[in-house]
Amino acid sequence: MSEISEVKKILRSQIRAALRELTKEERAQSDQELCQQFLQHATLEKAQTILLYYGVGTEIRTDAILEELLKQGKTVCMPRCLSDTEMKAYVITGMEDMEPDRYNIPAPKLTCPVVESKDIDLILTPGLSFDSRGGRLGQGAGYYDRYLEDYEGVTVGLCREDFFQINLPKEPLDMWVKYVITEEGQVWPHKKD
Repeated sequence: MSEISEVKKILRSQIRAALRELTKEERAQSDQELCQQFLQHATLEKAQTILLYYGVGTEIRTDAILEELLKQGKTVCMPRCLSDTEMKAYVITGMEDMEPDRYNIPAPKLTCPVVESKDIDLILTPGLSFDSRGGRLGQGAGYYDRYLEDYEGVTVGLCREDFFQINLPKEPLDMWVKYVITEEGQVWPHKKD
């Protein structure tokens, strides 16, 4: 394991522990504010096909975003991990199209239509933390880094304000996001008032 990988592993452990310290109410309030900021973000208006993730545990819950985008008539995709390395996006029309995947996370049923990454306008990218350059610290399995490798569309990360970093460690295969949003709004790239 490289020195950077080791640093990221320690950082993940520290952030997960800090996230567990948040009360259910604090997480719910933060989730609500983050979802609201995302739904108001300028890039969303132009996007028709959007890949979301389903937040579990201490992750940011995206249920409200899913409901609103479906209401707006957007094409909503969700990821499904098919192996230890492969993830695909599937179109869903509601929670009835979801079932537990290999990690027991709600994921699209295999009968849902597959969408190629080039046909997705915007990807809401999960992360434990993001930084002031669009850097991302994921869960460590590399699914999104591989999925985003050739992706040229818009990527957005939601980050709880208290977990936003100045500079996260980065390895060559780590994929950054184009926009980072906290409860206060867009923080990367820095918006000038």
